[in-house]
Amino acid sequence: MRVSHYFEWERFVTGGQAQSVRNQRRVMDDHGIEYTTKPDLSADLLHLNNMGPRSTYYAARARRAGVPVVAHTHQTAADFENSFAFSNVLAKPMRPYLERAYSLADVLVCPSEHNRAVVAEYTDTPTRVISNGFDPAKLAGHDDPALRQEYLDRYDLDPPVVFNVAHVLERKGLATFVETARRMPDTDFVWFGYLNPTGGFLGQFLQSSASKRLVESAPENCTFTGYVEDIAGAFAAGDVFYFPTHNENEGMALLEAMSVGAPPVVRSIDTYEWLAEGETCRKADSVEGFEAALRDLLDDPDERERIGANAREKSADFTLDTVGESLVGLYRDLTENATD
Repeated sequence: MRVSHYFEWERFVTGGQAQSVRNQRRVMDDHGIEYTTKPDLSADLLHLNNMGPRSTYYAARARRAGVPVVAHTHQTAADFENSFAFSNVLAKPMRPYLERAYSLADVLVCPSEHNRAVVAEYTDTPTRVISNGFDPAKLAGHDDPALRQEYLDRYDLDPPVVFNVAHVLERKGLATFVETARRMPDTDFVWFGYLNPTGGFLGQFLQSSASKRLVESAPENCTFTGYVEDIAGAFAAGDVFYFPTHNENEGMALLEAMSVGAPPVVRSIDTYEWLAEGETCRKADSVEGFEAALRDLLDDPDERERIGANAREKSADFTLDTVGESLVGLYRDLTENATD
């Protein structure tokens, strides 16, 4: 089997989507599947990860040539909103564009049941839910006391630390994160991740004025680190993972936090229906609710350990070894049917 595994605008896209693509290629490497990163219709299957104009062009050509097409549904119009400057304006034409683009695939890969439900309103193209997964090797050393102390000292953090790992976007719950920190001045909050959508000069241009104001007005106990080279250090320093995102297709950093035993505090949104309140997470809908949930965990080490241990156990369902079998199985189904 040979796969054309194309990621349009790969040089510019960062964050969870880029990590998902790396995960997929790691799965193919582990299963001995040959692939090219260029759009190539001589391959047995075309797998697209960003439905830009070049991807839709090749998807249409592949369908005419009888080459099976898989498209990952990383984007929805709702997920696009409140992400960067002009994103709300662009989200309006994005839905009809994605409706057409996703209809060109033979199968859509959705990272969660919530994402599948949203995409079902776009097209009747068959779907499979396959998590983006996470690579435990990426977090090697997170339990090293020396690494923890290094990151606590680097950012002047006093544990227990409330943390997030994500691009700094309004959609990710930035305003809620900052306001919660303001209500809890004796607790250190830290947000690890790019301060703009893509990093670099382009990212600075795309960062919304609202997110800039929120970061600049944050209280002293709320730190924004910017990009962190060794992400294991972020998970080493943090004690409670606080992710008040308003809209998410899955949230890979959440899976990573769970895997290291950090109890998650998340917004009560459809995406996280699979997380059990009081067992594998704490959920809330308001700043007041988040504050109460965080205080419960910060004041009770045993409760932090209990929920963190449950979260770690649940995260085993999302390792690359587990989700990789589903992706490879989809590839085999499509290529075998194409040759029948």
